[in-house]
Amino acid sequence: MTTLSRLLLDWYHQHGRTSMPWRNHPDPYAVWVSEIMLQQTRVETVIPYFEKWMNLFPSVNALANSSEQDILNAWEGLGYYSRARNLHKAAKIVASKFNGELPRDLTELRSLPGIGRYTVGAIASMAFGMDEPTLDGNLRRVFYRLFDVDIFADSPAGEKILWDLAAQNLPKGQAGDYNQALMDLGSMICTPKNPRCLLCPLMKICEARQHGTQELLPVLKPKKVVPQYVHAAAVIVQRGRVLLAQRPLDGLLGGMWEFPNARVNADPAKELTKVLNAAYRLKVPRKKKMRWVSSNTRILISRSLSMLIVARLFQSQKVKI
Repeated sequence: MTTLSRLLLDWYHQHGRTSMPWRNHPDPYAVWVSEIMLQQTRVETVIPYFEKWMNLFPSVNALANSSEQDILNAWEGLGYYSRARNLHKAAKIVASKFNGELPRDLTELRSLPGIGRYTVGAIASMAFGMDEPTLDGNLRRVFYRLFDVDIFADSPAGEKILWDLAAQNLPKGQAGDYNQALMDLGSMICTPKNPRCLLCPLMKICEARQHGTQELLPVLKPKKVVPQYVHAAAVIVQRGRVLLAQRPLDGLLGGMWEFPNARVNADPAKELTKVLNAAYRLKVPRKKKMRWVSSNTRILISRSLSMLIVARLFQSQKVKI
């Protein structure tokens, strides 16, 4: 066992968040659900969703036999809804192909929708007791600072170095605690901003701390400029009913329901009827009158239909959801 692992595990056994509902859970399914929920989501946000989810869908088979709408309703508020859809797809595969049990073969496990290298390592070490490393955002930051890595953390070369460091320091037979300890250290102590170095059990062996560079790391590639677009949405009400449209299943907010909308380049009120027709083949009756409600909202009133136009500024998001 390396000095890093020994110091880390001693700290974890005293200060780690071992009371979280998915830790030491007897069912690998619970570990799987928690790891998917925790992707890009804070622990305190996940806990009530996890508890609700396990009550609604207590097993792989229960999840596989549920409707997608029930699953999305349970997920509502967590965002990145493709995570929930992938859980559902994977549960159906596990139920039909693996008799409702997550496969212990890591190649088979990684073949499931929504499960990548990080999730495989987390499930294998925490649920199956295998000596497998994992690498999430917290672990990347910890290793980057501990060893003062001097290349971009989000480059292929940087990724390889971090995975190698995670594997080299992994204590045999204690991979689950080791990986969870690193997650806790990154979340509680080695935070992105203002790391609490004086409380860190690894302070004396941290190279970034010795060089005074901990607040500058990790270094990421320069981000591309995010484009901005204006979309106009129409709230269309006819005979007490509101018109909604479903987004394509692939892409941003896939499968979600929304008011009909489209990108516009000029005055939203003038362009909207044309873009609605192009995007949805929706013909809006000629307006009878128009008036301002606020700086970005107008009301269009016709004899048979009322339509509220709302112009919104959207930013293109380069995230996987």
